[in-house]
Amino acid sequence: MSAETPVCQLLERQGVDYRGWLWVAPPRDAWLEAGQGSLLSADEAVLAAWRTRGRPAHSPFEDVEPIPPGAVLFWPKSHALGEWWLLWLCAHLPPGIPLQLVGENQGGIRRVLKTLAALGLGCRKRDSARRCALYATRLDRVGIDPDDAWTTFEAELGDEKLRLISHPGVFGHGKLDDGTWLLLQQLRVLVEGRSALGDVVDMGCGDGILAAWLAGHGARGTAVDVNHFAVEATRRTLAANGLESEVVASDVYSALGGRRFDAIVSNPPFHQERAIDYGPAGRLILEAPEHLRPGGQLLLVANAFLPYPDLLERAFGTFEILADDRRFRVYRAVKVRSTG
Repeated sequence: MSAETPVCQLLERQGVDYRGWLWVAPPRDAWLEAGQGSLLSADEAVLAAWRTRGRPAHSPFEDVEPIPPGAVLFWPKSHALGEWWLLWLCAHLPPGIPLQLVGENQGGIRRVLKTLAALGLGCRKRDSARRCALYATRLDRVGIDPDDAWTTFEAELGDEKLRLISHPGVFGHGKLDDGTWLLLQQLRVLVEGRSALGDVVDMGCGDGILAAWLAGHGARGTAVDVNHFAVEATRRTLAANGLESEVVASDVYSALGGRRFDAIVSNPPFHQERAIDYGPAGRLILEAPEHLRPGGQLLLVANAFLPYPDLLERAFGTFEILADDRRFRVYRAVKVRSTG
């Protein structure tokens, strides 16, 4: 089986015995999934794909066993996240283990030279092709705790405040997203005077701002994200505000089974690294009626240019726009109650 992605095609041509190596934050690629070694990833969809094949797969919030003979780090779009992965590997794997770093030129892989030099790690370029580059070094202790990457900030929501915990690679890292704020304003109007919000799922919870706000207003909440950093950030945000909600790592609805809710709220992503990807948002909308009780509603915010009206019409038959500031729109669609 041949590699599918440019970074894996570059690795495939290397004269390296990668058996037993640790693949860190890779993309979906059948060549990797059918090969040797184990996975370290914060992406639940990638973790699930490897586990389905019976391959060893771990999140960075689990121990990695056994110690691999080497590791390959796939450099992400977020340079800060790439630095975190590098610090995690230096802190958790023994010094001297070979490390290769691979990434696309447009994704910033060339910046790893300065990053490695700043950490006192030697580096040499192994190869380049397909607009990608591959570098090699060896791990060592660098005296920087990867947990230092977690940040705390306060979000002012009108007359309310929430303490948010975030991490590189989490949507809205370190700031209140404008679209999320527009959605929160509409949620405040919708819940005014209501004694109970019922069962609400925050799909794509990010740093947990929606989940925490909903929990603070009496919802029986479930927060979902495919990103394990977001899942951990949401857990920390809830704890920091003295709130409780279920938090689940899931590729959209995959881990929810047949559960149904009174409302689904979301600020869904539409990027996968640098590429536009409507797949997760499309699944969120089209499968929403299966996960809503009769009369339940989907509330989502999205960039105004995104083609979600067609998806909403296909899923629900009709919808309304609650807010439109020309940059973002808040949509509301309701599952029709049975008349039988």
